[in-house]
Amino acid sequence: MKDALMKRLEVFLHREDNRSLLGIPASPEEIVKAQQQLNVSFHEDYIDFIKMFGGAYAGLAIHAFSNGSSLGNETVVDLTLGFREQFKNHPFAELLATCYVISMDGSGDPILIDPAGKVTICYHDSGESKLLADSFEELIEDNFYEW
Repeated sequence: MKDALMKRLEVFLHREDNRSLLGIPASPEEIVKAQQQLNVSFHEDYIDFIKMFGGAYAGLAIHAFSNGSSLGNETVVDLTLGFREQFKNHPFAELLATCYVISMDGSGDPILIDPAGKVTICYHDSGESKLLADSFEELIEDNFYEW
């Protein structure tokens, strides 16, 4: 991810009033174990983010292993395995099998990263999916605003 974006996130998340939005940085061991459990390879931008911030707020809740207290306890592994099970007979089950879920929208729809690094949302009501961003970095750039 671009240094300027990472710096903006760092300044924002390390402010005293935003501490509940900042998780504990992911370890290399956690990352390897999760990739093995999910049978995926995390995209480099996602790895950069979670190694620096853990599960943290960046315009939307980005889940990792140890999330900021305002984000909830669900890990990327919990979310991915949960959605894979919940939607195993759904139109986007095949997509979920090759991706990992990093977030959810306000309706409980999974936001995931595919093997090419593209970020997609899957709408459970309609069974449709929509490309949100061509990369994790673009997703953050499009959604993160300091307040």
